[in-house]
Amino acid sequence: MKIAIFGVGLIGGSLALCFKGKPDIYVVGHSPNPASVVKYIKRGVVDHATTSMREAAEDADVIFLCVPVGLLESYLEQLVQLPLKKGCIITDVGSTKGAIDRCARRIVPEGIYFIGGHPMAGSERSGVEAASTFLFENAFYVLTPNERVPDDVYGRLETLLAYTRARIIRVEAQLHDEIVGAISHLPHIIAVALVNQIAGYNERNSLYEALAAGGFRDITRIASSDPVIWRDILLDNRQVLLQLLDDWDREIGSFRRMLTDGDAAGIERQFARAAEFRNRLPERRKGVLHAMYDVYVDVPDQTGIIAKITTLLSRHQINLSNIQIYESRADVPGVMRLSFRNEHDLAKAERLLAEEGYQVRH
Repeated sequence: MKIAIFGVGLIGGSLALCFKGKPDIYVVGHSPNPASVVKYIKRGVVDHATTSMREAAEDADVIFLCVPVGLLESYLEQLVQLPLKKGCIITDVGSTKGAIDRCARRIVPEGIYFIGGHPMAGSERSGVEAASTFLFENAFYVLTPNERVPDDVYGRLETLLAYTRARIIRVEAQLHDEIVGAISHLPHIIAVALVNQIAGYNERNSLYEALAAGGFRDITRIASSDPVIWRDILLDNRQVLLQLLDDWDREIGSFRRMLTDGDAAGIERQFARAAEFRNRLPERRKGVLHAMYDVYVDVPDQTGIIAKITTLLSRHQINLSNIQIYESRADVPGVMRLSFRNEHDLAKAERLLAEEGYQVRH
């Protein structure tokens, strides 16, 4: 089986690593950038790499489009002009599915099959350097075949994706966009709007920025997402988002009325309802928003304490992805935020630090 991957970055590279070396599978990577092609080969992510779209797609059994959402339709239009292998499956990894599904219905010829895909996994890092065979493990991987895709063709892709160890979910494209719009795209808009609101206040008084460290920074972390990528995602799903923003306006309007009326019981009910639903959500399951594997450790103001903790973790092969220090002076204990790349390292670090007598909390 020949697999062609267009865009061998974090997602495409991780897919390549999941497939490479498996029985009877040959993985080809494509990039228009010669330097990237060299990097793919040097890192051993693919069996072969090329700058030629035709060479990559020729005789491919499955083609993965792992390019930004804004480029998906252009790549699909170019691919269908090539002499693709009969029965070839083309799939993508974009976070919106409706637009590319509509495009595929218009242009994909008979005998070629398009199945939309969205692996709900990611990392704070990007690029092929961050690719990992473990990226998709236990994550939801949504597939959105339309009625033109026979069950046996869908089954071929589902069987191949078993190598990712992801949880495959079959969803209609429009429903996917409505759900992901609500749980990912809308929160990104809200986070950006909130940060920009505070940034405006900060222009008049820099104390806003000083006091926004810690919790505010954590709850708005998605506001730091790539502007170009998110421009394309939001525009691609704009009809869904316009309806969601109408619903959001009603929710905010409800809070405005409760505050205007001094409705203490109503405010309490809203918080209780939100807490009840949120508490039912799985804590560490991979989802469309990247999980944070963070822990907070109380540390005294002692010389070498940071080195002591990091050395302890290193000695037990626990890999830290980031460290942040909050408040450390003689009369106030400092707080270290330790970030890890996966749940396994987080749990191991928590146990180890607690055994050493450190106060650990989420």
